[in-house]
Amino acid sequence: MGALHEPVLLAETLELLAVRPGGFWVDGTVGAGGHAAEILRRSAPDGRLLASDRDADALAAAAPALAPHGDRARLVQADYRELPDLILAEEAPDGILLDLGVSSLQLDRAERGFSLKSDGPLDMRMDQSRGITAAEVVNRTPEPELADIIYRYGEERASRRIARRIVETRRRTPLRTTLELAEVVRSAARRPRGRGIDPATLTFQALRIHVNRELEGLGEALARLARRLAPRGRLAVIAFHSLEDREVKQAFRSLASEGFRVLTRKPVRPGEDEVRRNPRSRSARLRAIEREVA
Repeated sequence: MGALHEPVLLAETLELLAVRPGGFWVDGTVGAGGHAAEILRRSAPDGRLLASDRDADALAAAAPALAPHGDRARLVQADYRELPDLILAEEAPDGILLDLGVSSLQLDRAERGFSLKSDGPLDMRMDQSRGITAAEVVNRTPEPELADIIYRYGEERASRRIARRIVETRRRTPLRTTLELAEVVRSAARRPRGRGIDPATLTFQALRIHVNRELEGLGEALARLARRLAPRGRLAVIAFHSLEDREVKQAFRSLASEGFRVLTRKPVRPGEDEVRRNPRSRSARLRAIEREVA
């Protein structure tokens, strides 16, 4: 991520995936292609990669990074929850990677509506071809349901107060931009800026998760992907908030009773040097599981 879209936990992820020459690999959230390019490099000369993302902009950004590897890489627009069915047409993967975070490509482009720091339309959709926007959520959702979304997905203690302030504001004029919403949330959260995270961060997180259904079917998708692995194949997942990480942990714990070996007793976290280089990595948590030989 960062200015150069530095991939988070790159060395640790590739080590846990045990990427080697040859084989078939899957990156289900390719983003700018940083992890995928390294998988292709380490799997040379004949390793193959299926790289997918539901964000068309991400696929366009990843294409130049993967182009030097020729036809060893195949790019597909798809939600990672669709991957188990896509993989059925291929051989069993030797490794699958999911990076569940919002990419710098999305955060750094104001028109995508993810950022607190630059003004843009309240969109927040990872796949802009379908689904509801964040503007529709904040302007149409009844106050109790809106408070529930903010509390459930943002773990925001001031959720009721924030929802009430949003509803009061939208009665006068609809909320249309990220900075408009951020100021409304900050005024309701009653927490000073400059101490810890921005007071609007948790609400923006909650809206993004709701808009993109980020937790919906996550555990089931992980189980289905793990069952597609080749013997000794590995699934690595990078999560960026506690709700996602909890789903990953529970899914892996359940798979342990089906002939899978959890490789990370505790999540792998970025070191001080990486966080210094790339502050967006600070909340990353990496877990991995291996399919044992039957």
